[in-house]
Amino acid sequence: MNNSNTARQQDAAPSGQGTPDLSVTIAGVRFKNPVIAASGTFGYGREYSGLLDTAAPGGICTKGLTFNARTGNTGTRLRETASGLLNSIGLENPGVAAFIEGELPRLRALGPVVIANLSGSTVEEYVQGAELLGLSSVDMIELNISCPNVKAGGMAFGLDPEAASRVTRAVRRAAAKPLIVKLSPNAPCLGEVAKACAAEGADSLSLVNTFKALAIDIFRRRPVFDNITAGLSGPAIKPIALRMVWELAEEVDLPLIGMGGIASAEDALEFLMAGAAAVEVGTATFAHPPAMTEIADGIYAYMKGNGIESVEELSIRKERREKFPC
Repeated sequence: MNNSNTARQQDAAPSGQGTPDLSVTIAGVRFKNPVIAASGTFGYGREYSGLLDTAAPGGICTKGLTFNARTGNTGTRLRETASGLLNSIGLENPGVAAFIEGELPRLRALGPVVIANLSGSTVEEYVQGAELLGLSSVDMIELNISCPNVKAGGMAFGLDPEAASRVTRAVRRAAAKPLIVKLSPNAPCLGEVAKACAAEGADSLSLVNTFKALAIDIFRRRPVFDNITAGLSGPAIKPIALRMVWELAEEVDLPLIGMGGIASAEDALEFLMAGAAAVEVGTATFAHPPAMTEIADGIYAYMKGNGIESVEELSIRKERREKFPC
């Protein structure tokens, strides 16, 4: 499902009869199209210069940032698996201050909405990063709560509604930027975590982050990754991620950004129909750098062919269904 450059070139001009408008607005921030580069898969934009039009995505979500610089995990960091990719990067990044000084000006110059993905190991570290980002020119903050809370024995903030509530509340107070909270699919009750974040001021929710997974080297008879477990992404997780977006659309009244294995316009359309306001594309970009531009073009072609004028009209959630229990 590919089209000409129409979808990339269109900058959300008012739609006329039969003229699709790809723009979406989330928490007051306008995106020229609903396709966003997912955190950790697009660097800071410049890494893909020459491989695709880096101005084409509706938004770019940065690599995960922490207040202090991190070198990341040792040993193997990536491993392909059936219809997916395992990663154990370990949040390698230059730190928030270095990002703001060295990377943000170039990223802003590309044109898409800039979303800073913020991570941390303590609430205090999240707050320190949020305070700096709140004073910067980023458009939004995406709060990654899949990080281990070192003060709670290493359990990820996003697995427990109380921990998720605490870090969301702290970041909300520290920065006035529109706040997206990125949810972990590993939470025992994702709906309760989502509602806790919504209650503490989240403006939007993005889901899902990677699934906790494992690979073993049968020749060395030991786990492949030094960190033992890794995050699974790619087409293998798409049906599960799609189900989670569908269910969460019943649980919270916030704009959702769906992700998880999106590799084509058809995949993206499923998420938009399931209740997502926009989508993030990650692993697909590694294998095929122009994936995001082709997905945006494909969404445009589908809307054009079906007489749909706005992205919001794609949703089939107008028919309310029975709420899904945890």
